[in-house]
Amino acid sequence: MQLVVENLHVSYDKIKALHGISFSIAKGEIVCIIGANGAGKSTTLRAISRLIPAQDGSRLEFEGKDLLRYPPDKVVSELGISHVPEGRRLFGNLTVMENLQLATFARKDRANIRKDIERVFAIFPRLKEREHQLAGTLSGGEQQMLAVGRAYMSGRKIMLLDEPSMGLAPLLMLSMFDALKEINDAGTTILLVEQNARLALKFAQRGYVIENGRIVLEGTSEQLLNNADVKKAYLGG
Repeated sequence: MQLVVENLHVSYDKIKALHGISFSIAKGEIVCIIGANGAGKSTTLRAISRLIPAQDGSRLEFEGKDLLRYPPDKVVSELGISHVPEGRRLFGNLTVMENLQLATFARKDRANIRKDIERVFAIFPRLKEREHQLAGTLSGGEQQMLAVGRAYMSGRKIMLLDEPSMGLAPLLMLSMFDALKEINDAGTTILLVEQNARLALKFAQRGYVIENGRIVLEGTSEQLLNNADVKKAYLGG
């Protein structure tokens, strides 16, 4: 397995957020985590990215390496794990091109950077049209494209995506997931956290359901789409 999460415990001060969750992802897979607001979905991604500490007894392993030994910047630059956070967190006073270039600061393969920027522009033609525009002046959909493009530039063995459909109109939402499928087809593993459970399960190959910091269900996307409990709780009956 490319990513192994085992017995992951996370607390915020004295409030327990994750209660020993475990899952794994094979290289090249698309896997989703669904659940209600506050269930622990974003916390799971932030723990994998090392943005928040995991408690003793937790195990995080990526391609045979102990993730707990890596600070957040090395998770990206040395391991190739990129994270598209909820809310995008772009540099609004920098242009599209500057945001993409800034994401490459730790890369050692400098000769490939221009090629990768052109690849981002091929996946998201709208960004090519806006390459000299300030990120803060982009539409919500364009900002989401840039957030994904920036992650593509920084490290893309695996991409962690937190609510990529949030705030997008239906057509842009479908376009975004088409672009993510293209990135996956080129070899990037995707772990997706998504409030739109139906969309996530149609996009992913497998899924996990998290409730109150615990994984309560797992299976193929088809199994979860047809599960009565999942239908009732997340798919509108």
